Amino acid sequence: MAPSTSPQQKPGARPTMSLPALVPAGATPPRPPPSVAPAVPSVAPAVPGIAPLTPGPHAPSSAVPSIPSVAPIVPPIAPAAATAVTPPPAPAASTDLGLDIQQLADLESRCAKLDQLDYFEVLMLERTATPADIKRAFYRESRTYHPDRFFHVDSKELKERINELYKRVTEAYYVLRDDTKRKKYVVDVTGPERAQKLRFTEASEAETKAAAKKEQEEQIGTHPKGRQFFQQAQKDADAGNWSAAERNLKMALTYEPSNARYKERLAEVQKQSQDETRDKGGSFKIR
Repeated sequence: MAPSTSPQQKPGARPTMSLPALVPAGATPPRPPPSVAPAVPSVAPAVPGIAPLTPGPHAPSSAVPSIPSVAPIVPPIAPAAATAVTPPPAPAASTDLGLDIQQLADLESRCAKLDQLDYFEVLMLERTATPADIKRAFYRESRTYHPDRFFHVDSKELKERINELYKRVTEAYYVLRDDTKRKKYVVDVTGPERAQKLRFTEASEAETKAAAKKEQEEQIGTHPKGRQFFQQAQKDADAGNWSAAERNLKMALTYEPSNARYKERLAEVQKQSQDETRDKGGSFKIR
């Protein structure tokens, strides 16, 4: 009777179906080397773990498995970041009309009282403003309310208000940039007839031209010959030739005997001539 093989197996041995046929009775079945037996099961589970990381159909076969894992993460981040930094939409008034809420309120207020404003108030200036201040104020208002900026606006009422304000701004600049007109306008708007003098009309233009002509006449005269002698007298006086200047001024007065400017200048020249003669006479005095 053949002995049973079950008592001869050592604890921990793995039974197989092929061992009884290959190993003689009574012999210990061969054991694989310890370094090889654990390696086989350790590699097999690793293969299924890499398979889901295989690159897509358009990626090269040698691509690193970690690259496809980054692609799904990038698209969700970009929309989130763009949404976070995008400012809120501008108000409809600013987008459609070209003016913000404050500018629309300012336009409404200024147009409501435009007929009570003088040109300095239209340009938001003091009456002591210099020509440079007036120019800067005009450019500032022109950039904001020039009608060409609002050609696309559908509101007819808004366009009319802008045109009305811009027309008054241009009118104010036309008057205030001129020294003669500005001086007369300041007198008009600070006098008792302010309400009637706010706008520079054609009558105001005629008055200003007449005043300028009168001032010019007082300075250089009205008669061509009188102006000619007066201008020559001025050159002689500048050169210190007092006798020649006196002679030419007297000739100018023959053409314009009532010219106050000629008389005033003649008195100045005669005094200078007398002073010069006295100084020369004193220098030759024998002591």
